[in-house]
Amino acid sequence: MRVTTKGQVTIPRNVREKLGITPKTELNFIEDNGRFYIVKAKEHKITREFQKLRGIATAQMSTNEIMNLTRNS
Repeated sequence: MRVTTKGQVTIPRNVREKLGITPKTELNFIEDNGRFYIVKAKEHKITREFQKLRGIATAQMSTNEIMNLTRNS
């Protein structure tokens, strides 16, 4: 594996699949006795719940109408 001039590496497909790493997955680097480990960052439950709902709104309202509803609540 080679590091690019921007400090990037390509994680092999079999490793990504085994770890469930997809685009936009957050990773952490953990140091332990001089060794570094790459681990998936913990996702917040709320983020995952909202992620499921992203892009499914069916309201036929303009942005201004929606903003007025949220401001008047």
